[in-house]
Amino acid sequence: MNEELTGRLRTAAEAHQPDRARMLARVERGMSGAPDRHRESPGARPWPRVALASLAAAGILAGGGFAVAAIVHSPPARPDSSATPAAPPAPSAPRTPRTPQATPSAPTTSGPTAPDHSSPTSPGPAASGGTDSARPGGAHVQDGPLSSAGSLDAGSNTYWAQSNITLRTTQPLTALTVELRITQTGGVQSTGSWRTLPADDFTVTVQHEGAAVVYRWILKPGRTVPAGQHVFAGQYNHAAGERETRHDGYRVDATGPRGALSVWGGFAPAR
Repeated sequence: MNEELTGRLRTAAEAHQPDRARMLARVERGMSGAPDRHRESPGARPWPRVALASLAAAGILAGGGFAVAAIVHSPPARPDSSATPAAPPAPSAPRTPRTPQATPSAPTTSGPTAPDHSSPTSPGPAASGGTDSARPGGAHVQDGPLSSAGSLDAGSNTYWAQSNITLRTTQPLTALTVELRITQTGGVQSTGSWRTLPADDFTVTVQHEGAAVVYRWILKPGRTVPAGQHVFAGQYNHAAGERETRHDGYRVDATGPRGALSVWGGFAPAR
């Protein structure tokens, strides 16, 4: 079988569309005994017509099958060797998980008059001549007219915290240094600080000293702290999870009408 004959057979097979409905109609007419275009002669039986119709349908289907078989068995066209195979898609870049960001909550204590702006310069010793670091161990929360308390603010969360120092004085203070020491337990980084006293009355610094972040508020010369209750707060991010505060501490050195005063202590858990 040459290529020309193969092509003709393929074209004829593709163009051929057997009239299946017509063939079935003829088979049904033969089985029901319905008259065709010519009347049957008296006494003729319908079964020869049914047999002939079935043989005709089988012949048509067989002819179509031979043509299709000839096309199927003909050799396929050779692919174009010059075609270039499509390159596989480049793998997409891996997705980097997002790290949760700390969102500080608003302080639950009385709000500050203005945020503190930290100075990179370390201040000198306290005006009263006391020690220059908070004491994480032990507590001395009252000295004459001056008393203090440390607490973790109720707005603290899994990634962020605020440590509050509450001072009460029954007499005016002419010198005051408040120091807050937050131990580095992992990811501790200052996010700000505030106090209820006027911002212009204090020099504020935040520094990394050893294994701690240290906040200091120093009353400027010539300013006075009135009698009453005052709050100093340090805010900071920390590693995810519940943070241990037992190594944190604060110290307050002041000068009142009767001389030097000092208090210190730690931080109670938030309630």
